[in-house]
Amino acid sequence: VQLVESGGGLVQAGGSLRLSCVTSGFSFDYYAIGWFRQAPGKEREGVSCTSGRGGSVYYLNSAEGRFTISSDNANNTVYLQMDNLKPEDTAMYYCALNGVCSPHSSDQAHWGQGTQVTVSS
Repeated sequence: VQLVESGGGLVQAGGSLRLSCVTSGFSFDYYAIGWFRQAPGKEREGVSCTSGRGGSVYYLNSAEGRFTISSDNANNTVYLQMDNLKPEDTAMYYCALNGVCSPHSSDQAHWGQGTQVTVSS
């Protein structure tokens, strides 16, 4: 199992980024892929999740209306489109694999290495 994130970077407040999570080594249609983030000095928190069987959920109230999760099942890739970014969105963003969507880091079976998102004010 492998998950590889990309797309992070430095952006000004109000800008956008699209994160990608390319997966391999498992049947994409039967699992859930979640996005998590961890800011310095803070616990890792769930951002959003999409299930290969259909359906998405957003765990952060602050993300609703600004972040959009989507998937390309043919290419085993999950995206997180982030618009109207704020300095408080600055964090390392990770994608993670689980059987079903869960906001809890401890439930995830596999993790990617992360991609850094930095939003300047």
